Amino acid sequence: MNGISLGGLETSTDEPTEGRRRRRAAGLAGLLARLALGGVLFAAGMLKLVDLDGAVRSVVAYDLVDYEIAAFIGLTLPVLEVAVGALLILGLLTRGSAAVGTVLMLVFIGGIASAWARGLSIDCGCFGTGGQVAPGAPRYLEEIVRDAALAVAGVWLVVRPHTPLSVDGLLTRRATDGRND
Repeated sequence: MNGISLGGLETSTDEPTEGRRRRRAAGLAGLLARLALGGVLFAAGMLKLVDLDGAVRSVVAYDLVDYEIAAFIGLTLPVLEVAVGALLILGLLTRGSAAVGTVLMLVFIGGIASAWARGLSIDCGCFGTGGQVAPGAPRYLEEIVRDAALAVAGVWLVVRPHTPLSVDGLLTRRATDGRND
């Protein structure tokens, strides 16, 4: 079979044109999903890492767990976000990283919905320091919609982890190029 490689988008000159278009579109959707979810997680984690006190304050403001647990979450969450975000941006361990990213988005949605339902006026703390804000200032619906879209991107990557321009793709090609058939 004659094949063309487009940075992880494998196409075949024997494959019908419509099939190539669908594969290319699916690959592009996966790449965009990977970069969106990974970029948001990486940026959010980095912003929290430069202000760990603020990150702890953000988790405490949700008033869901004891202070000690909130402090632990506030200190470890940014590291997890940066690690998962970097893996997704690189396209390394994509399926597992996307699964973790999806779970994080669902937990964030739950926390934001809980704050909204309990009438709390807090900044979500998603991109740095959160905490108490003026009544009417929170944009809970926007935050939930954003996180839901990112969760959908994560689910897409769990189902279709093979994307162009990924380390996973490079490693897979090297492994299959080196085997003896």
